Amino acid sequence: MKWANSLIRLSNHQVETLQKRLAVLVEARTAAEMKLLMLEAEAEAEDAYAARDPEAGFYRIAFLRGWRARRDKALADIEAAKAEEDGAREALAVAFEELKKFEQVAEMARLEQLREAARRETADLDELGLRQAQAR
Repeated sequence: MKWANSLIRLSNHQVETLQKRLAVLVEARTAAEMKLLMLEAEAEAEDAYAARDPEAGFYRIAFLRGWRARRDKALADIEAAKAEEDGAREALAVAFEELKKFEQVAEMARLEQLREAARRETADLDELGLRQAQAR
């Protein structure tokens, strides 16, 4: 049974590691989404400023060019984070399946040991009963 406990511990460690990795990826995706929201708020603020100050309109074209580049990068970061997150979720699901398999194998081995112990006890009791019957 030591081998089963070792496999279960290793599998639990793998699951925990993947859960931590998934948490990091979710945090990275959330940060990228927040960055995108901040960029959108920045664009709205720039629009409001350009509406108030006619000279700001001259700089608006350059601002929008740079803003689009930053927005496209943020969108690419979000997509990359989502893809990594999906991969991590899939790996975590596989790790959970492996853990459950190891736990089932360990449980089956434990039950088999109990059955074998019960069989031996029954055989011992039968032998004791036969000896007592022969002694009478």
